[in-house]
Amino acid sequence: MSHSSDSPPVQLKSRIGAILRATSGNFLEQFDFFLFGFYAPYIAKAFFPSDNETASLLNTFGVFWLGALMRPVGAIVLGAYIDRIGRRKGLIVTLTIMAMGTVTIALCPDYARIGVAAPIIVLVGRLLQGFSAGVELGGVSVYLAEIATPGNRGFYTSFQSSSQQVAIFVAAIIGYVLNQYVTSDTVALFGGLEFAKWRIPFFIGCLIIPFIFFLRRTLEETPEFLAMKKHPSTAEVFRSAAVNWKIVVLGMMVAVLTTTTFYFITVYTPTFGRNVLKLSSQDALLVTLLVAVTNFIWNPVGGAVSDRIGRKPVLLTIACLSFVTAYPALNWLVTAPTFGKMLAVQMMFSFYFGVYSGTMLGALVEVVPRHVRTTCFSMAFALAAGLFGTFTPFAATWLIEHTGDKASPGFWLMCAAALGIFAALTIYRPGRTIATEEAVAT
Repeated sequence: MSHSSDSPPVQLKSRIGAILRATSGNFLEQFDFFLFGFYAPYIAKAFFPSDNETASLLNTFGVFWLGALMRPVGAIVLGAYIDRIGRRKGLIVTLTIMAMGTVTIALCPDYARIGVAAPIIVLVGRLLQGFSAGVELGGVSVYLAEIATPGNRGFYTSFQSSSQQVAIFVAAIIGYVLNQYVTSDTVALFGGLEFAKWRIPFFIGCLIIPFIFFLRRTLEETPEFLAMKKHPSTAEVFRSAAVNWKIVVLGMMVAVLTTTTFYFITVYTPTFGRNVLKLSSQDALLVTLLVAVTNFIWNPVGGAVSDRIGRKPVLLTIACLSFVTAYPALNWLVTAPTFGKMLAVQMMFSFYFGVYSGTMLGALVEVVPRHVRTTCFSMAFALAAGLFGTFTPFAATWLIEHTGDKASPGFWLMCAAALGIFAALTIYRPGRTIATEEAVAT
């Protein structure tokens, strides 16, 4: 009797440990990936100097976006590898590639020292990061879904996104401290290499790489993958992904609202606060920090609620709310910007993002075929992030510059919401014809 009562806590502890080990790598991936967006103004000065500040910033966000365009490539190449060889080995490979990209950017001399070679090297680093990130999120989501207890898949998969919020929180804390206590762009000179504000967080990311490798190497393979009688070859994975292109496209459309809202309220917020609203760097980073906290909370709430009432009503409710309120909220903010108004608007978007994301991840795992789950999930998410999400900072900057309307990024968010509404209605329509291997919660 006593053995039976002791089993659940042991099992629970094992699952919690597996979640932490899987998402720790995801934390590092996202920490390194988003630092580039967080410190875009500093990176613009270092690698894309120009008399026109907007042009310099657009070049930086352009490189940020080009790196993200490697996501679909990484999704299909590394996704096929993970579906064939296993979740654990694949997640170690993605971490290795991301580490290479991070070290490349952190150590690259600036434009003043090596000229045009500097932005080229930074672009290579971004391409490596994007290639890795293309499958990292999908790989972690699938791993969490496959170790989830019955009826809790949405809750478990939501921790993939929650781990990103921890990364955003840490990056914002570092940025806030640097802006508060470091008054000059140059904080140290050692061996002729200039350590600017933006480099310090990258070096911190480099320093924790060995620890994250240790954690991820202790991951166990998922029972569901081990139970598969046959693992598809790479060619079979590619063929199956091609056959299921409709569900991949619809999955991308479902994920677009997650990616655009996320990049708007995290990566773009510091720039939006400083350059557009003319608030202090400390205020903008503090808002980002608080957004990361609420994102972390709302993700598992969304996953748990969708486990109980179904994915469709949650996805549709949030997408409709976002469509109706995105532009009016931003218009109210830019009319007379204050820290309080920016925080209120970002809290609203944080609620939308967290609840929607926590639901969307579980939905996406369920609608793609099981034997090519990592590839199809990663392709859908990578397309959403590469074509829409990571393009958000560039799109927002371009819209404001060409329309003169500081609230115009709201139109970009409305388009994302419209795609989400259409995709949810299509995927969950009665008698839908898109076949998958698993039933979808309605």
